[in-house]
Amino acid sequence: MSKSTLHKVVYIVLDTVLLICLFFIMFALKLPMKLKNPVCQTVNITISDNVTDNFLSAGDIKAMLETRNLYPLGKPLSGINTRTIEDYLQANTLIHDAECYRTVSGAINVDITQRTAVMRIKSDTGEDYYLDECGEAIFRNQYPTDLIVATGHITKMYARRYLTKIGNYIVHDSFWKNQIEQINVLPNNDIEMIPRVGEHVIFFGQPKGVEKKLERLRKFYLYALNDIGWNKYSVISVDIPNQIVCKKNK
Repeated sequence: MSKSTLHKVVYIVLDTVLLICLFFIMFALKLPMKLKNPVCQTVNITISDNVTDNFLSAGDIKAMLETRNLYPLGKPLSGINTRTIEDYLQANTLIHDAECYRTVSGAINVDITQRTAVMRIKSDTGEDYYLDECGEAIFRNQYPTDLIVATGHITKMYARRYLTKIGNYIVHDSFWKNQIEQINVLPNNDIEMIPRVGEHVIFFGQPKGVEKKLERLRKFYLYALNDIGWNKYSVISVDIPNQIVCKKNK
């Protein structure tokens, strides 16, 4: 092969390689934007388990974000500000904590820890709200049916100082959570409890010594009422230390 022919072949090869390179460059420039700037195709909303029925659902969280145009589905990932989503959600009075982050696969995860309600307060002054585990009020129309309802002479200070402790103790104890249905606060701050099982009223007295009083009552239930019957008494009092005082049904 002559030198001129070789040069021609080399030029042809180089031209071909150059054309191929130009083709790939042009193809890359014309790539769909969704490949260069991918959008969020999945949003995972998780609400932590609670000792009471949930106040919030994934649908509620989605609706909250949509009202502020913060719901990330379908939006470019580069334009999603996870910190803004967190701050907005944490400002909600029903949410204790919120975390929003992007996964390796490009999904957006939203993890919610909601405030834990331990009791519903319906005072004789007309106030109606839920009491959380820290003694703060939660205003919400939805009603978790397994929560204790506290009625009677209840101020917010009394609820925060006394009923919070009682509510926390009961909702974290499966026996009492299934047994106590209502608490009534008398004008002198004494407490009566209405059980789900048995035709009696539990006279608790002043809201002190919660653990000792309920433990004493638990033993009385297990070792006495199981034998003599749950409807034998109209009143069972645990007010006096180390004693159970009962009043028989007529």
